[in-house]
Amino acid sequence: MNQTAPSPEAGHPRRWAIMTVLGAVAFMAQLDFFIVNVALDGIGRSFAGSPESLVSWVLSAYAIVFAAVLVPAGRLADQYGRKRVLLAGVAVFTAASTVAAFAPVLGILIAARGVQAVGAAMIVPTSLGLLYPSFPRRQHTLVVGIWAGVAGVAASAGPPVGGLLVTVDWRWIFLINLPIGVATIAAGAFLLPEVRQSAGTRLPDAASGLALLFGVSALVLATVEGPSWGWASARTVALFAAAVALAAVTLQRTLRAASPVIEKQLFRGRQFTAATIALLLLFTGFSFFLLGDALFMQNVWHFSALRAGVGIAPAPVVSVGFALSAGPIQSRYGRTLPAVTGMLAMALAAAWWLVMVSGAPSYWTAMFPGLVVMGVSGGLSQAPLFAAAGTLPPQRATTGSAVLNMSRQVGSALGVALLVALTASDENVHGFDHAWALQIGAGVVAAAVLLLLRPRASRA
Repeated sequence: MNQTAPSPEAGHPRRWAIMTVLGAVAFMAQLDFFIVNVALDGIGRSFAGSPESLVSWVLSAYAIVFAAVLVPAGRLADQYGRKRVLLAGVAVFTAASTVAAFAPVLGILIAARGVQAVGAAMIVPTSLGLLYPSFPRRQHTLVVGIWAGVAGVAASAGPPVGGLLVTVDWRWIFLINLPIGVATIAAGAFLLPEVRQSAGTRLPDAASGLALLFGVSALVLATVEGPSWGWASARTVALFAAAVALAAVTLQRTLRAASPVIEKQLFRGRQFTAATIALLLLFTGFSFFLLGDALFMQNVWHFSALRAGVGIAPAPVVSVGFALSAGPIQSRYGRTLPAVTGMLAMALAAAWWLVMVSGAPSYWTAMFPGLVVMGVSGGLSQAPLFAAAGTLPPQRATTGSAVLNMSRQVGSALGVALLVALTASDENVHGFDHAWALQIGAGVVAAAVLLLLRPRASRA
């Protein structure tokens, strides 16, 4: 059933059902990025004889492909139809999950994870691109807050959900996607409106698309593998050099091509530019918290994977509460102040851990208060930052969302790589102290960027 695009003033009459479908697929795609972390040991045992460096590609393949494909997929969704691309993405993701669940050898599992990431990249920005036209403008911050809250819960739910499923069999972390995928395809085909650019719009420039695709792939690959290859190794240096060269090509095509994959008009608004930079810094810091705190509780305090995953839970619970209040908060304080407050809260949480956490387990007095503050940080900052895509013209909403999500994904990869590098030689308190110190810096710099690039003419 192909419904027409909803009225921008009234929104779609079934907008909350649409929100449910889009939230479900976004949750599924985001969850799979984090749920596999706790399954690597079990996967390694299933494929006996596989080196640990090869098993780690079950994570790396997803991270690299997801980050690289986000913007081209978002651009094509605007061109060919957001509903069509999203449902195709869910089908790809579900099929790849099935292959991953029954993979007989490690190579097939890694390949299936790469294909999963293609499906996820088709889902995540397109789900946000479909939300905007389904709701009246006055509700955009509210629904983006809910969407960001769902993403935050998915990220934090990964370790405990994965820990539970792995106790049965690691293959269940992929099988769980099948009923969700089938149900959302059926519901989405009926409920979702189709939104696309007007007929006759040019296809994205192939050169800029390929340069961006391979440039982001090289950057994330170097970042992910740098700790194990060595930051000064020839492979790492060559990949970073290639990423810089391809970034230059992408920029040149953005400025010169008739229809580049990233249009320069996206960055004419100060708010979108600030959000892109701030999301990279936010999720660099969030990686220190999300993965770092879970690893700390396991490696230093010797918590089980399940107990550590549950220990992280206060942050997403608090985050959802603030995300659901994003609309009223923005109405009263604008967009910039909540986002800046959220960034400074991230720095404050890290400062608390830096001072209070020691090698002796003390969850409630040392770890828990910082987790609550991190929940405040995520709830206050994510909604206004992702809502920056709503400041763009309607035909660029999905591409803008893809750029914001790419920034988020690169930040996450950078944070994980830095955390691994900082804790590789010292898994005691001092290694994590360095990560928390960098988290403080990321929060402060992000707050400064938001203040420097805040809109001049209006309260934001």
